[in-house]
Amino acid sequence: LMNLKGNPELSDSMASSIHMSMGFLVDDVAPIVWRGLMVMSGIEKLLRQVDWGSLDYLVVDMPPGTGDVQLSITQNIPIAGAVIVSTPQDIALLDARRGAEMFKKVNVPVLGLVQNMSVFQCPKCNHETHIFGSDGARQLADTLGVTFLGDIPLHITIRETSDRGQPVVISSPNSPEAAAYRKVASAVVQRLQKVS
Repeated sequence: LMNLKGNPELSDSMASSIHMSMGFLVDDVAPIVWRGLMVMSGIEKLLRQVDWGSLDYLVVDMPPGTGDVQLSITQNIPIAGAVIVSTPQDIALLDARRGAEMFKKVNVPVLGLVQNMSVFQCPKCNHETHIFGSDGARQLADTLGVTFLGDIPLHITIRETSDRGQPVVISSPNSPEAAAYRKVASAVVQRLQKVS
């Protein structure tokens, strides 16, 4: 969960965002094998027992699927919209489609789809390779009649900076990778404005 304060373009304001994770509620190596009431209790702690301050946006990053977590969230808090994130490969797109259909069924607007790991650019020769296929999420967005929100590349800098707790939009704000995140964030904000 993140409270994104200030500029919807996610520039330097993201440095002041507040982060909370289910991982903070359990030991580092303990698996989270929760269902039903335990899931709802954890969600309740994250949503209502954290001092989020004044909110501009509260982003809830959920695991893929259509299980207890997703249903508990949709049934217990007002949701402005859902963003579906998927790699372009067929097997991932099946889950993405199920997720989009679930949100539609429970009357949560699907703001659009994001294509993650869309292309890999070799750091040595700059050759681009579509490791997981190309345009799968874009095509699924067309099929579902929802907006395609943008591409996030498969890039080592994204992985390295995330692992260090300094996402690329903070650690390398002028990089093409950070620009990809800002473009998606801007598209989400525009869709939220249209939906509301």
